[in-house]
Amino acid sequence: MAERHPMFDDLDVRALSRRPGAKWSRVEPDVLPAWIAEMDFPPAPEVREALLRCVEHDLGYPSWDGRPAENPLRPAFAERMRERHGWALDASYVREFTDINQGLQAVLTVATGPGDGVVVHTPTYPPFLETIASMGRRLHPVPYAPDGDSWTFDADRLDRELRQRAARVLLLVNPHNPTGRALRREELEVLASLALRHGLLVVADEIHSDLVHAPHQHIPFASLSAEVAARTVTLTSATKAFNVPGARCAVAHVGAAEVREALAHPSHLYGEPNTFGVAATLAAWRDGDAWLAELMPVLARNAQLVREELPPGVRYRMPEATFLAWLDCRGLDLDADPHAFFLKKARVLLNDGRSFGTEGEGYVRLNFATSQGILLDILRRIRDSLD
Repeated sequence: MAERHPMFDDLDVRALSRRPGAKWSRVEPDVLPAWIAEMDFPPAPEVREALLRCVEHDLGYPSWDGRPAENPLRPAFAERMRERHGWALDASYVREFTDINQGLQAVLTVATGPGDGVVVHTPTYPPFLETIASMGRRLHPVPYAPDGDSWTFDADRLDRELRQRAARVLLLVNPHNPTGRALRREELEVLASLALRHGLLVVADEIHSDLVHAPHQHIPFASLSAEVAARTVTLTSATKAFNVPGARCAVAHVGAAEVREALAHPSHLYGEPNTFGVAATLAAWRDGDAWLAELMPVLARNAQLVREELPPGVRYRMPEATFLAWLDCRGLDLDADPHAFFLKKARVLLNDGRSFGTEGEGYVRLNFATSQGILLDILRRIRDSLD
């Protein structure tokens, strides 16, 4: 039995099932949910205390209301990037959004038009695919291909394709969802070279950057050089790593001057963050790293449990980041797609790989950010369903 961590392993299924949020409320009582990308763990005490202070002391207009430049998220984000990654950025280039999806849609609205190409590694986060399609932009997929125990992509192929048909944006999801890849510096530099050569605006979704497993590291794309930063919009949030997705708060470092200017007017179109989201984010970034340091070994242990307990026939490449397992079930002889099969036979809800694009056919995504006992039950159910 793997080592237990009381802070993260003392979870009760009955208590979890009473939660009103999407993850647990959308399943039948006998189904274990391992789908949507949120953890079962309670947030850091510092985050909960910050939210309670909001309730107890002041629910009025925040001090930065009408003065976005005074929002404390901006210097807090700059400080965090400097301390964690050595990236010195101009805090005045930071603005806030409700979440990553809104940030992406706002940038695509001001920087692209219908029919413009958006380059993205596939498979990818389903709302990004939905955004590209619903906004009338053209998906330019760059498939991740299996490479031993990891994943790779063909940069030369991308270069040739961009010469044949231009695109406007590179949407870079790093660390990657769903494969868990954390790109190396040399890979980022290749993408930066392509972006500069082909005039691409880079939108870097780095929301999983605090969830990179040792010995891997996260390198902010915009930190590569001043030239790269000047054509990059970095989107991130504390919501994944610190498990507060309902706080609905994200930030963007808008290095591209024309995009930054376009997003400034009209001033209220893209909304403003709420008091709770800002308080939770500040508490997470300033005071939550001790909690995060205790979390990461639990996620690493759980990733290893998935490897040890999966049934033969399911191919799994250990993620370098995130708390998500991208499972290749194409080697199984199933009478249905794996998502439907495991829901019916194992009573486990996973994400359907097909929602991540055509490369997801035959895959499911498993969220392993739960207690050791619950995860072992999920994996046992999956094994037993195949007997």
